[in-house]
Amino acid sequence: METDEIREYYSHEIEKSRLNLEIFKLEGIRTKEIISRYLVKEKLRILDIGGGAGFYAFWLREKGHDVSLVDLSSKNIELVKEHSKSNGIPLTSVEEGNATHLNFNENQFDLVLLLGPLYHLTGKEDRKKALSEAKRVLKPGGILLSAIISRYASLFDGFKRDLITDKLFEKMLKKDLECGIHINETDNLEFFTTAYFHTPADINEEIKESGLQFRDLIAVESFGWVMDNFSIKWDDPSYMEKLLYFIKEVESKEDLIAMSPHIIAVAEKYSNP
Repeated sequence: METDEIREYYSHEIEKSRLNLEIFKLEGIRTKEIISRYLVKEKLRILDIGGGAGFYAFWLREKGHDVSLVDLSSKNIELVKEHSKSNGIPLTSVEEGNATHLNFNENQFDLVLLLGPLYHLTGKEDRKKALSEAKRVLKPGGILLSAIISRYASLFDGFKRDLITDKLFEKMLKKDLECGIHINETDNLEFFTTAYFHTPADINEEIKESGLQFRDLIAVESFGWVMDNFSIKWDDPSYMEKLLYFIKEVESKEDLIAMSPHIIAVAEKYSNP
């Protein structure tokens, strides 16, 4: 089953330090900036579904918010609990669970983060179920931020890092472009795990069919993935100011958005469903 493959992938502690690695650092910086736009009160009740090892959950907790985390991976839950204990940062709740069946009552949260599950559900009905569950636990007027991986992410990555020289990767890439379903039949963790790569039209449709009000699509890295030596440029404030300014300038341009490896869809729960 695909859930077993996904659990196995994350058992390698992939998420423990991923967003601090050079190749993913911009993703973390930009995602935090986008989340910050929706922190409209000093203390929100937030649910982080598919929260991994807690990169965003602990950041939000340190900002004073009430944060609960759910993740499919027992290893990720173990990492969250270890970090919480060793750093003295308690989350409201931490539990292993599935985005399609949440163990929370309805109308509980001001903000829900769905920053991973949608690209680990290859079936449209399962993705809609995850969106519907997020909607159910949101308060009326609450905001859902859902991350997707672009249909073209492996195309860019394959040529950026020369993974395309591997014949098995090339086979996967062709399948990704054909239908969006990414299946890694190798033991190479760099080729990711079972996933679905969206088009902008896909996520727009799935959100609307789930009864949520679609608000926006925001490119996370946008064109920024083309840079080399990000860790060096990170130490240049002038360069980073320009980079983040221009990414924000084009983050919602329809003719550029699908070039971003990660995209965040913003949706709202209708106040009068």
